Amino acid sequence: MIHNSSFNPVVAYFSMEMMLETDVPTYAGGLGVLAGDILRSAADLKIPAVGMSIVYSGDTFSQILHPDGTQSFAKQDWQKLDQLTKLPHIIHVEVGDTRVSVGCWRYDITGLSGFTVPVYLLDTNLVVNPQWARDITKSLYAGGDTRICQEIILGIGGVRMLRALGLKNIGTYHLNEGHCAFVPLALMPEHDYKDEEVKKLCVFTSHTPIPEGHDRFSYDLAYRFASPHLPWHIKKLAGENELSMTHLALNLSRKAFAVSRKHQEVSNRLFPGYNFDYVTNGVHHRTWTHNYLQDVYNQYLPGWLDDPSLLKSSSDIPSFDLWTAHLECKRKLVTYVNRHLITDEQFDEATLTISLARRPVSYKRPLLLYHDIPRLLRAASGRLQIVQCGKSHPDDDVSQGIVKEIVHISQSLKHKIKIVFLENYSPKVSRLLVSGSDLWLNTPMRPLEASGTSGMKAILNGLPHFSVLDGWWIEGFAQNPDSGWTVGPQNSDTNDDTADAADLYTKLESEVLPLYYNRRQEWITKMKHSISLGSHFNSHRVAKEYLSKAWN
Repeated sequence: MIHNSSFNPVVAYFSMEMMLETDVPTYAGGLGVLAGDILRSAADLKIPAVGMSIVYSGDTFSQILHPDGTQSFAKQDWQKLDQLTKLPHIIHVEVGDTRVSVGCWRYDITGLSGFTVPVYLLDTNLVVNPQWARDITKSLYAGGDTRICQEIILGIGGVRMLRALGLKNIGTYHLNEGHCAFVPLALMPEHDYKDEEVKKLCVFTSHTPIPEGHDRFSYDLAYRFASPHLPWHIKKLAGENELSMTHLALNLSRKAFAVSRKHQEVSNRLFPGYNFDYVTNGVHHRTWTHNYLQDVYNQYLPGWLDDPSLLKSSSDIPSFDLWTAHLECKRKLVTYVNRHLITDEQFDEATLTISLARRPVSYKRPLLLYHDIPRLLRAASGRLQIVQCGKSHPDDDVSQGIVKEIVHISQSLKHKIKIVFLENYSPKVSRLLVSGSDLWLNTPMRPLEASGTSGMKAILNGLPHFSVLDGWWIEGFAQNPDSGWTVGPQNSDTNDDTADAADLYTKLESEVLPLYYNRRQEWITKMKHSISLGSHFNSHRVAKEYLSKAWN
């Protein structure tokens, strides 16, 4: 499709990953889910936008968990033509000394009123390309030399593809993370290599709170693959000693954003001399609220689908109706869990169910809950069910070791505390967890949660939040302290596993469990407070903030 010349998007949103559907492998985690949610809100709000990303052609894997806690991975077959539309457009990008052909696929995000936001996905897996070039778009976040090649394709190729599609008058190019920093270099030739003219067109969002998370390339590597695209003053733009993608984005964007108020502080410390604004992340309320709860909200908060700020009136929802819908969701989760148990101990609907669903990596502290098992048993034996999940990469032995340890703990605590680790965490599984659990737990190391969005999905479904004060929860808890509980100190970036775990056990024993089992009406009131936070932590608010701060 070549666009009508009257279609002038206010924003072209670039992201290395983008969650379109659960089984379309164009995303790895929160960054991609957020990108998809923002574009879903743009479609609902009728904001003229386009998305630009990459489609990956490599193998995808399902996770198989064995009774001893080890994992194996089975290849899955996915065909692009099942869910994407192949476009006839081909552009060319110089990568090294090769002129690489780049194809394009389209996926349409349709809003509540039928308004469409198209997402374009770049593809080098074309038979005309040499094998190494075909492999550029094989795997998301490929390592080694392939990473810089992917970023050249996304940035340089993305702009060229927009032009081939007839999209020339784009208001703003939004760089979602440093992977997209070659976008302004693609705009350079169109603006006589004038930095200030290019800066007027670009904005940048960082999602990464640690230096290691920001892509850097040696200039030897950069010149080997990106030489035709690097201006004479690249070292002034991207750093003297190595090409920093984040510095390149910062120096060629009119505005830079962090993804929470806390992350703004962290980003300003990481990149002194730059002034970050922030837009705290949010999630697409229509995507993440269970349909049973949507029916309840439709009845008592009419119009909330168009305007999620109406969720602030969640106290108007009758307690009986909210609890009945919650139990229906919990029944679905318990049924799903019981089909996937490795042990013979069944979950039930009467027991308090806590979920924590994060990638099994050390800084997210997925084992903090088990730091002092005798203390956990004193607090909650016989009164707690725990659901954990998160996908390990097939090559990540450390992550697989964490999963194995959780499985061993689940077996050792049999008949005392029920624990399950679910395979193949995905948006489909996430929807079950954020609607069917009773409480959402999050225990990252501070200040490494730039924002976090899993808890936002949970609050939309009435789950109180139980979390370390980091990322979005600092703002959420300040807005409504009755919506959940905190873990650890109020104002600190230090991490003490023993102290944090002790605080978790104390609150679980003295506050959470008594409220759930002995004061059910108060628990339901807490659920309503939680839902009220959804009036702010949604991607409609995010899209509107970006529209006023960045896309205008």
